[in-house]
Amino acid sequence: MTTAFDTSFAATGHPPAAPGRQWVNSFSALGPEFHTRLEPRPLASPYWVGRNHALARELGLEDSWLESAEMLDALTGNQPLPGASPIASVYSGHQFGTWAGQLGDGRAILLGEIETRSGCQEIQLKGAGPTPYSRMGDGRAVLRSSIREFLCSEAMHGLGIPTTRALCVTGSDAPVRREEIETAAVVTRIAPSFIRFGHFEHFAHRNQLAQLKTLADYVIDRFYPDCRQAAHPYAALLQAVSERTAHMAAAWQAVGFCHGVMNTDNMSILGLTIDYGPFQFLDAFDPGHICNHSDEQGRYAYNRQPNMAYWNLFCLGQALLPLIDDQEHALAALGSYKTVFPGALQARMRAKLGLVDERGGDTELIEDTFRLLAANKVDYTIFWRRLCGFTAQSGHEPVRDLFFDLESFNAWALQYSDRIRHADGAQRADLMLKHNPKYVLRNHLGEEAIQAAKLKDFSKVDTLLTVLQSPFEEHPGHDSLAGFPPDWAASIAISCSS
Repeated sequence: MTTAFDTSFAATGHPPAAPGRQWVNSFSALGPEFHTRLEPRPLASPYWVGRNHALARELGLEDSWLESAEMLDALTGNQPLPGASPIASVYSGHQFGTWAGQLGDGRAILLGEIETRSGCQEIQLKGAGPTPYSRMGDGRAVLRSSIREFLCSEAMHGLGIPTTRALCVTGSDAPVRREEIETAAVVTRIAPSFIRFGHFEHFAHRNQLAQLKTLADYVIDRFYPDCRQAAHPYAALLQAVSERTAHMAAAWQAVGFCHGVMNTDNMSILGLTIDYGPFQFLDAFDPGHICNHSDEQGRYAYNRQPNMAYWNLFCLGQALLPLIDDQEHALAALGSYKTVFPGALQARMRAKLGLVDERGGDTELIEDTFRLLAANKVDYTIFWRRLCGFTAQSGHEPVRDLFFDLESFNAWALQYSDRIRHADGAQRADLMLKHNPKYVLRNHLGEEAIQAAKLKDFSKVDTLLTVLQSPFEEHPGHDSLAGFPPDWAASIAISCSS
């Protein structure tokens, strides 16, 4: 079903923001077993918190689209967009390794899809009110978590890591109870699809094999068309998802990103980073770092993320097994993760080290680097950025200053210098500057923006968005955003409610 995507709001006399655009409501056409139709719940007196004009332009929308009072109301859930078909989808999943049963979009409402230059993109409002899947929740998002998601999804995109995107955040002074009373906000999220591993688990667990097949066929035909030509299309789908997930996990590890809650309902079928809650970029390098204070067992610690991604893929494989109908084919498809992930991580780490070719001993050098960083608790992002100025002959001091065990550093520096001695210096530096960001969304930066936003000062949100969208650039005047975290940053507690 397609309808004219007309945001003119004829009663106001404003011209259409995107003439000729179409809503495409393909997921809602799958049938009532997949979703519930409902309207967002209004929020009183909304206001803009953050707007992503760069993404709006990528979507082919005019800048004025994110300026009007009509869009403020529409993207808060107070006024319907003509042609939209709001739904909340149902899914299930494993949470912290335990089957949680039916879950679903408890605070997210999908408006539909719009056609863009890069294909159809779904528009979803997160925090737009309760749904049948809210499980006694209020269906709301708070300003704090909404700003974190808005900024981090764009930070990840700037880093070149597959992710959902965020078009804007709107706020309201309406109270929301979490650990304390906070204020409400709505994030407008963008992605080709928000389908998760848990969607497949839902129908497999209920033995609804017709719906499972409908969903798998939809995903193949829409996102993985090459799989349709394979001898075993559903095994090919599992392999393709496994490989995308491997590349995503490798990107996380290389940049020092901790997701914090890698449940199967938080894993995208497209290999996108999704559902930014208790995330963190590493400060001092600690392989066992747990960013989520709700994760008491450390299931989703930084160094466990690759294995947890595979565990989740195994759950997806179990869900797809009735369609694959051959355990050996399923295991072979899953095995691609174990091949792709280490190669993808090695390639990213070689680029961070400025190694333009692959040689024997590179794996040992990479492992030695990680061990040295961990033993000295070195700031992860700052180390890699400073390393861009390191040569076999000079530039050691800024890097050496990060270490307290100078003997170990000197031994490593000798090993590294020998590896890069005959490399083209300009080529190597260019490679490193493109793979070692100067800016990441550290927890304390997000917290400072949140505290200012609570006072209706959104300038820090705007500044961070601008810098994080191009994190490899220098951004003169903003060096403080690339500095060491303050001591108080260690006391920031991020949990599943974040």
